Amino acid sequence: MAARAALTDLGDSVITYQALARALGLQPPHTIHRVIQALESTMREDAAAGRPFIAARVISRTRGGLPAPGFFDLATRLGRHDGSESGAAARAFHEAQLRRLADET
Repeated sequence: MAARAALTDLGDSVITYQALARALGLQPPHTIHRVIQALESTMREDAAAGRPFIAARVISRTRGGLPAPGFFDLATRLGRHDGSESGAAARAFHEAQLRRLADET
């Protein structure tokens, strides 16, 4: 999958949803929606394989370094998060995912 490859190539860096859309060569309309669909697919794969969410490398430029709320919602539905989309719990979960990703490389 192109999204996973692009995120793997980032190393320990993060990228915005818009920058990932550009990196994937997506054109309007619905570019961010297509990015989100690809990220959700990686999250389901990662959950099934017991891996950290590589989608954690994608952040919203408006949420202070956190992914969009949908990231946390799906993580909760996949049984990996407590449900909070912002605040200390969300930040701790996100940072833990990034640490686990870094440890795998």
